[in-house]
Amino acid sequence: MDKLIILTGPTAVGKSKLSIELAKKINGEIISADSMQVYRKMNIGTDKITTQAMDGVPHHMIDILDPEDEFNVYIFKDMVNKIIPEIYSRGHVPIIVGGTGFYIQAVLYDIDFTQTSDNEGIRQTLEKRAVEEGPEALHKELEQVDPESAKAIHANNVKRVIRALEYYQLTGNRISEHNEDQREKTSKYDFRYFVLTDDRSLLYSRIEKRIDEMVENGLVEEVRQLYESGIPADATSMQGIGYRELLGYFRGEYDLERAIYLIKLNTRHFAKRQLTWFRRERDVIWIDKQAFNRDDSLVLQEILNKI
Repeated sequence: MDKLIILTGPTAVGKSKLSIELAKKINGEIISADSMQVYRKMNIGTDKITTQAMDGVPHHMIDILDPEDEFNVYIFKDMVNKIIPEIYSRGHVPIIVGGTGFYIQAVLYDIDFTQTSDNEGIRQTLEKRAVEEGPEALHKELEQVDPESAKAIHANNVKRVIRALEYYQLTGNRISEHNEDQREKTSKYDFRYFVLTDDRSLLYSRIEKRIDEMVENGLVEEVRQLYESGIPADATSMQGIGYRELLGYFRGEYDLERAIYLIKLNTRHFAKRQLTWFRRERDVIWIDKQAFNRDDSLVLQEILNKI
């Protein structure tokens, strides 16, 4: 079986730096499992790794799309399934790094998230309702028909809410149950699935500090340029945390202080949802950084021992 390493965990836990050291040790190439770092011109808000920080380690799935392009789990899975054999052909080990558990699961277990033909009519009706009634109304409807999906999907993630409602209307079944069935699949890879974690309060303070640094480094100007270039507010890229909150500020819905507060709040909530997702996953190896005094060299050694 082909070897595959996964290194994930909540935002701001310290995945990027560790993944580069790991890649050097095992002759690896990194595949980013981040739904926003695929976009060009979106560097500050996505905390995108710089070429210098990559330190010569090949990285994939970064800076490959324009902000107006669509991106989702199906596109991710299709692209990564082409990249992995190329990495093997070079005699290297693929390391999937990032916090989007949905994407990781799709590749690891070859999950089919669709199983229905697209129905444009249903989707367009739901999209129209999202505009007229607001995202919360659709999310409340999802809570009634599929509470598990409603828990897993944020109300602002309109596309996924619509997808779950569309699936229910087409099949009469809950997409959460379909995903649970898919979760029972076994993987074709010989894999190690590492989840980094840390003390929650420390993680939250790192998130706040990181966002303050993003603002200092020009986050507001980055989003302003995208906004003024005419990227639609409902584009996938504009749903990213940091981008959607600042769009509200540019539209005059609240002031900048409120926008930054919302970015911090939504990022903390996102980290919490990430941890909830990984707790539900099977075959994961939890690495609590507290147990290693947050010494990356000790954490790396533990990962190498498990590999």
